[in-house]
Amino acid sequence: MRERPNHPHSDSPGITAVRQRGEEGHEKDAILDSLARRFNVAQFVSFDPALKQRYAWIRGYSPNHEFDSVESAVAAILAASPERSVNIRSFQPDNPKGREFIYGQTSVPAVVSQLHRLAAEDLLTIVNETVDVNDGGVSGVAYGDAIEFAPKDTPRCVEKPGTASVTRRVGLRIFERVYHFKPALPDRRELRVEFSLHPLRRGYQYDHTIIWEVEEVSSPPTAVEVSWPNLFSRFVGDKAYGLLVADAIGLRVPRAVVIPRGLAPFTIGSETGLAETWIRTCPTEQVPGRFTTRRGWLDPFRLMQDEDPTGDAIASILAQEGIEAKYSGALIAQTDREPLVEGVTGYGDEFMVGRRAPESLPASIVGDVHATYRQASKELGPVRFEWVHDGRSVWIVQFHSGASATAGRVIFPGEAARYHEFDVKGGIEALRKLIDAVKGSDDGIVLVGRVGVTSHFGDLLRRARVPSRIEYPES
Repeated sequence: MRERPNHPHSDSPGITAVRQRGEEGHEKDAILDSLARRFNVAQFVSFDPALKQRYAWIRGYSPNHEFDSVESAVAAILAASPERSVNIRSFQPDNPKGREFIYGQTSVPAVVSQLHRLAAEDLLTIVNETVDVNDGGVSGVAYGDAIEFAPKDTPRCVEKPGTASVTRRVGLRIFERVYHFKPALPDRRELRVEFSLHPLRRGYQYDHTIIWEVEEVSSPPTAVEVSWPNLFSRFVGDKAYGLLVADAIGLRVPRAVVIPRGLAPFTIGSETGLAETWIRTCPTEQVPGRFTTRRGWLDPFRLMQDEDPTGDAIASILAQEGIEAKYSGALIAQTDREPLVEGVTGYGDEFMVGRRAPESLPASIVGDVHATYRQASKELGPVRFEWVHDGRSVWIVQFHSGASATAGRVIFPGEAARYHEFDVKGGIEALRKLIDAVKGSDDGIVLVGRVGVTSHFGDLLRRARVPSRIEYPES
């Protein structure tokens, strides 16, 4: 549970628990009491140093119900907690910093004993339900046009590296897709709202959204940089997260059931009209060409066990509707941010792993892919994606943020002491071994063969930052 020791601010219409940043000294439990009158808060009961009850918001009881003893109040909140567990916070009335924090207490005598000990130190105490941060939900902050969040953490995650950052519109759409409910967040953009979302309902109002703090702050952010990988993209899988973002900004994404390790399955995208299934492994971070993509059904649980027995590399499996592929390929934003489109007729899986050379594409197809890029880059900046065209529309099957270092046939720029020639007929795994051998040296790699700059061959070299280019053999 997190609180900031500031005064409630009652001048904001419709909000009973808004505070102005910079105001300090008000009791933490009074702030929570004020917050609970408007939002769903974690259940709590608080006591003064004489162990006289101050506030109580426990499900099944009226607000600030007066219990006949400390023991009965503690028993009530333990019974109402989904984990049958509570935390104890202690504080001095006008000290902005909390004192001792005790986590995960599960018995009435143990909690009461701790309360007596802390009361003897002239401290006020709050007993609140334990909210499990490892339940598959997320915590974060909504403020202005930005939402920042991460799994397996409290709202303090925004102070740490790796937190996901998206626009409010994109964030809310992602949450609705993943968790099947609309987060109960205030609409006012000038409010900084600390929140957590949970697959199982909890809190006094027994809802999926818990509000931990609301404060009014000047100059809310309007510009948001959206990028990944981040902690949430690693949690659901890089491909799944990219498709969530693409779907949220209105791109055409084929309907897919995402089967993650860490939370319940969820569905993204739109129906393609084709009753075929592709199975796609979804690593925590992009690993071009290493894990299985298969046209047709595979047991997703057996696949995860076979390809990632430790559970560290693959975050989820996608069971994705097929597309009537007239053309397929990939697009990257080059160093000058100009998009480069490559592809082939039919399905693009052989092209992506270097077993088919890029082909000349109709101008109308390239134009449609460019239009899709413009739509995405207008909201996100430079992006990269794999696409399939069914003769009518462009479908996104992988989606990544950021420009590449590629320019023409130069995959990754740089001067090398010597270049290793690699015949692309050797395959992607052989290239992976060569990259491992030259990384950290002054050597570079020249791909010899008709392989796409946008294929997984190019992805591997860009990610490894190895000076590299493609040379077509003389025909």
